[in-house]
Amino acid sequence: MPENTRPAAPRSFATAQVQAGFDSGIAENTAIPSIHQSNGFEFRSLTEARELFALRRDGNIYSRAANPTVLVFERRVAELEGGIAAAGVASGQAAVAVALLALAKQGEHIVAARQLYGGTVDLLQDTFADWGIEVTFVDQDDLDAWQAAVRPTTRALFAESISNPIAQVLDLGAVAAVAQRAGVPLVIDNTVATPYLQRAKDFGADIVVHSATKFLGGHGTSLGGVVVDLGTFDFTAEPERWPQLTQTYPRVPDGSLVERFGQTGSPYIALVKTKYVHDLGPSLSAFNAFQLLQGLETLDLRMERHTASALAVARFLDTHPAVGRVHHPGLDSSPWHGLAQTYLPEGASSVFSFDLPTTGDPGADFRLVEEFIARLQVVRLVANIGDARSLVAHPASMTHSHMSPTQLAEAHIGPTTIRLSIGLEDPRDIVDDLARALDQIPVAETRAELAESLAR
Repeated sequence: MPENTRPAAPRSFATAQVQAGFDSGIAENTAIPSIHQSNGFEFRSLTEARELFALRRDGNIYSRAANPTVLVFERRVAELEGGIAAAGVASGQAAVAVALLALAKQGEHIVAARQLYGGTVDLLQDTFADWGIEVTFVDQDDLDAWQAAVRPTTRALFAESISNPIAQVLDLGAVAAVAQRAGVPLVIDNTVATPYLQRAKDFGADIVVHSATKFLGGHGTSLGGVVVDLGTFDFTAEPERWPQLTQTYPRVPDGSLVERFGQTGSPYIALVKTKYVHDLGPSLSAFNAFQLLQGLETLDLRMERHTASALAVARFLDTHPAVGRVHHPGLDSSPWHGLAQTYLPEGASSVFSFDLPTTGDPGADFRLVEEFIARLQVVRLVANIGDARSLVAHPASMTHSHMSPTQLAEAHIGPTTIRLSIGLEDPRDIVDDLARALDQIPVAETRAELAESLAR
């Protein structure tokens, strides 16, 4: 059927104010990606619309599932991670959710590290349980625990490459080997490392997720997330395990997603977009995608500054008498220093934590932390990481506050653990700011002496 070529019709004022001056078929030759701030897209014919809705052709339908600006963002992150396709979504939390929902359904199972961002723990232990998906949490350093937790119904292993907030470095290659033996994908949250510090694909990961809100964007202005298919997992090796990809897909009249996209794209990302993003609606806006693209253009330069400054700050904290312990994998004293040298050759984490001395009294410990944070002037109290600004948080009362005392202890988070995200300011200013706040903490030999000093 030929496409419509209609002459322009006479227009009244009301029609002109809606339609004049724009032709949806003309692309401007901008030097940078344009913001395609449009809910829907005009079809050249009903035949084209039918082909697009049936997934027989690629193209723009509606921005809930696909948008040209978002597509540029997806392609850019996929290339940085060495992947074959990506799906941009509204937040990092949405990225984790849709990435795993596309793999596991009711009655199936996921093995996840205990050492995760608190919001991810909430998602996996509460919301996924409501949906009939069981999650077993294991110590990410215990390879035997990973292996023992695998079941016939397991559909994914999930962990962070660098944990938030302790900066625990995952032995990614070893966990990938467990996933390969189990015949399931390894999904890695690479938010803190970014593809500049670590390409998870190089060590055996199959799928990567990011909270693009953090380092990928880098400016603290825009929420966003992304799921990347690294192209390493063969869903056809055991097709009965993955019927959502290998059996007839109702939204593809001509067969399965593997048959439609297996040679030219990613059946997995097609499922993420056409079912979970389409049905649940966690869409990345064109404007936010544009802002995240601006951040991506300086990712390598920013990460070099972030990591170098963070290591300088960690070394300072490690020498201060008011600091009990510093959790930074770049320090020789860190239990994950060796893993950092293997997996993070371009630099270790700029998100890390340190512990103030504890009194043993929860109320006194909270006051100690609150007064320390109140004295900071350069480092700001914000529930975010990966910003151009240096940020501080108290995980036990903020980002990880829903976790039980046992879960907090297993994640190495204590009542006086303080998280830092080191920004792009002059590192000397950051160190001086922390020094001023720390110098006012009484250094006592015992918990009782510290509690007594704080009570004065």
